[in-house]
Amino acid sequence: MLGLSRPTMSAAIAELEELSLVTKIGEVQGALGRKAAVYRPAQAAGHVISIDAGSTHVRLRASTVDRRLLQSRVFRLPSSQLLLGEEISRAVADELAAAIAETDPAWGTLRTIGIALPSRVVGPQGDHDATRQQAIFSCFEPPADIPIILENNVNCAAVAERSNGVAKDWETFAYVQIGFKIGMGVMLDGKLLRGRNGAAGEISHLAFPVADNAKPVAGEIERYMGTDAFMQRVAKRWPQSDAPLPRDAAELMAMAAAGDEVALQHVTRHAEDIGAIVASCVSILDPGLVVLGGGLGANPLLLPTVHEVANRLSYPVEVRTSSLGQDATVLGIEKLACDSAVGLILGDARN
Repeated sequence: MLGLSRPTMSAAIAELEELSLVTKIGEVQGALGRKAAVYRPAQAAGHVISIDAGSTHVRLRASTVDRRLLQSRVFRLPSSQLLLGEEISRAVADELAAAIAETDPAWGTLRTIGIALPSRVVGPQGDHDATRQQAIFSCFEPPADIPIILENNVNCAAVAERSNGVAKDWETFAYVQIGFKIGMGVMLDGKLLRGRNGAAGEISHLAFPVADNAKPVAGEIERYMGTDAFMQRVAKRWPQSDAPLPRDAAELMAMAAAGDEVALQHVTRHAEDIGAIVASCVSILDPGLVVLGGGLGANPLLLPTVHEVANRLSYPVEVRTSSLGQDATVLGIEKLACDSAVGLILGDARN
C-alpha cells in the first residue's frame, strides 16, 4: 500500500519504536513467508478529543490517534439552537471538563481537540465575525497549550462518510444533511471543498422562494425545509378525523413506515422537496454520488423518492442513505483531529 520496501518499512518502524510511539501487539502468519509483526500506536502517542457541537446535541469522543474509542458522551441541549451561541458553548465546556476529569493516565497526552461547529469556518485570515465561529468560545475556554481545530459540522460528516461510511470508494461526492437545519459537504478528488469564505456547500442560502410576487430571503430555504417548519405544515394539513397528530418527525416517519397513508403522503411530499434540492446540487457539482444524512435525511424511507426526483430533474446520480446516523459528524471531526495529531507528533519526532 505504501510502496515501501521491507527494509525501509522495518527501519521506519524501528525508529517509531525507539521513540515509544508504536508498540508491537502480535504476529500474523500468512500462507507463505515469514510471520508479520502487528503494531499500533503506543501510550506515548497520546489521544485526541473530538466534539460535535450540534444544534440539538453535543457528542464527544475520546480516542487514540488510530481512532480506537476510549470514552464517549452525549448531551441533549435543553432547546434546539438555530445559531451557534452561548448555549452550545456552555454545553461544550461542561462535556469537555467531564471528559477530561475521567481521563485515564494510560491514554497518554491529550494531543488535539477537534470541534465540529454548526456554522461556517474560516482560517486565521478569514472574517471570524461573519462566520460566528468564535462564539464557541463565549462560555468555553479550551485547555492551554492544546491545539484546537474547528470545522463545519456537515463538512465533518462528509469526511466520515469517506473514511467510515457508504462513500469509501468515492473520490468525489456530496453529503446532504436534512434535519433541524440543512447543509452540504463536498469531497472533490478526495479533498474537502471549503471555499473562499468557508461557504462551499451552504445550500441553506440557495435562492428561495423563486416565484412571481416573491423575493428570495437569505436562509429561507433552511427555515422551510427544517423539521420544525415541516412538522408545522403537517399539523396544519392533518385531517381532524384521522389518527392523532404525530408529536414529532420521528413519530411521523414511524407512522409512514407502518403504512399510515396520511403520514406517507406528508413524507413523500417532503422527500420530493429534498429531491429538488439534491437536483440543484447535482446540476452544479455533478458529483455522481449524494449521501443523505441528518436527523431526517438518514431515514431510508425518503430514499426512493429523492432518488427518482433528483434523477428526473438533473443528471444521473446515485443516492445513498448514510450508514453512520447521528455519529457522522463526530466521526468526521475525529478523523481530522487524529490526522492533525499524527502530523504534530511526527513533526515533533523529526525535531
